[in-house]
Amino acid sequence: MLLTLPCHVLHRPVVDLPVSSSHQAVGRQVLSLEADALAALAAALDQRFDAAVELLAACTGRLVVSGMGKSGHVGRKIAATLASTGTPALFVHPGEASHGDLGMIVPGDAVLALSNSGETAELSDLVAHCKRFGLSLVAIIGRADSSLARDADVALVLPAAAEACPMGLAPTTSTTMQMALGDALAVALLTRRGFTATDFRVFHPGGKLGAKLMRVAQLMHGDMPLAPPETPMADALVAMTAGRFGCLGIVEDGRLAGIVTDGDLRRALRDGGDLLARPAGGVMTRAPRTIGPDALAAEALHIMAGHITALFVVGGQGQPIGILHIHDLLRAGVA
Repeated sequence: MLLTLPCHVLHRPVVDLPVSSSHQAVGRQVLSLEADALAALAAALDQRFDAAVELLAACTGRLVVSGMGKSGHVGRKIAATLASTGTPALFVHPGEASHGDLGMIVPGDAVLALSNSGETAELSDLVAHCKRFGLSLVAIIGRADSSLARDADVALVLPAAAEACPMGLAPTTSTTMQMALGDALAVALLTRRGFTATDFRVFHPGGKLGAKLMRVAQLMHGDMPLAPPETPMADALVAMTAGRFGCLGIVEDGRLAGIVTDGDLRRALRDGGDLLARPAGGVMTRAPRTIGPDALAAEALHIMAGHITALFVVGGQGQPIGILHIHDLLRAGVA
């Protein structure tokens, strides 16, 4: 079936970029043109987009992305985004497909083909392969009356928009829309599958993303400085120093009732009186900030930002089960 987005004309308009000594003026107009095109693309999405998502979600194999030239470069990025968000995907170059790589595309797979003109000759063998083996074919194209649009099961036609190139030739606005529409498909598929941050971490174990998706339980220390509220401050200070976290957790009835930090000690001294004559419970801050073991390390970083250097990890009944220091987040690459 041919499903096209509205707002399409056969020939895209040509824009006159300002002849100016200001490179910023040219840059702003390019960005404005592309932003307007994305707004038009967003407004054009309707049930046709839903049909494409459902067709791709029904794929039991891999989603094969293909395109030639600039569309191919965009296609590689789309395939990478799909693969990292729970949709098994790979990029197959259409030229290489005609010389043996069609063997990589098997029954159960689906194909996402990109072509601004919809007449890319190199895609013809790939389209024929889809027909031969009954593979679903979704196209992102710039012409509703093109061959690819007619052959696709779902054809998503980009709305008319001027290329940012003053000659109207260099793919700029059109490839921006292709990229954005690919992202939209990937995120829609992610949402439909219920893909979670935990799933995301499976595909991103390294780098900053992997670090921020670590769980608190993976970084926390099980050996915690703890004491009951009646502990004399002299003993509390020894426990704080031995713990090397700059704090002491105060436990009452098995629950974390409070925390003594360097800041609490300074406030107690400022208020006067004999600090060492007071029990730890008389100096502690009640109801301190805590976190659960299954929380993301990035969430711990957000809680600790600014003034907290150590964070107690508590279980479901409020019992302390670990402690996390800001240095642990730094070493893991979270911060």
